[in-house]
Amino acid sequence: MNENLFASFITPTLMGLPIVLLIIAFPTIMFPSSKRLIPNRLVSFQQWLISLILKQMMAMHNIKGRTWSLMLMSLILFIGSTNLLGLLPHSFTPTTQLSMNLGMAIPLWAGAVITGFRHKTKASLAHFLPQGTPIPLIPMLIIIETISLFIQPMALAVRLTANITAGHLLIHLIGGATLVLMSISMPTAIITFIILLLLTVLEFAVALIQAYVFTLLVSLYLHDNT
Repeated sequence: MNENLFASFITPTLMGLPIVLLIIAFPTIMFPSSKRLIPNRLVSFQQWLISLILKQMMAMHNIKGRTWSLMLMSLILFIGSTNLLGLLPHSFTPTTQLSMNLGMAIPLWAGAVITGFRHKTKASLAHFLPQGTPIPLIPMLIIIETISLFIQPMALAVRLTANITAGHLLIHLIGGATLVLMSISMPTAIITFIILLLLTVLEFAVALIQAYVFTLLVSLYLHDNT
């Protein structure tokens, strides 16, 4: 029990060199490309699921927004597969690092905002000052809306980081408690183990839900600017 609670969140290294790039590329094995004329059941299920999510996410977008479909689907597949692989024992989850999540959130948010200012300049500027605002409140409201705009990528990254990190820490704590209780009270240890199994199932759901929420919010930002 002397292990550091945050040891699993330290970037792994090999011979002193960080191997996070290899870990980031590793989830691609979960989506094999079939060379057969008729794909197998796994590939068919993946294609059906991707098509379903794509239709649901792109339904609200116009033609200009649908040009981002490949980017958004790649994003949700990457985050979802990375979160799932991070639940394996002795693994590392890159999405627990705020720096990486900011590296995904800021460019996507900036691309959506720049697209809005480029193609819908008046509508984008109108968000800073709602119609009918009293004149004395105009400067304060512009400052508040500007701050809220720049907080959006931070909120995206912090939400993903906090949810994934909290789940991993809770699994680590309950797993350690189960090992300790096995030598003290076996019935209590069994109950704790059942809770651990239920929490693991919940974390599988959270891993997929957070990938969907992250991508959906990026899609909503894009919808507001196209």
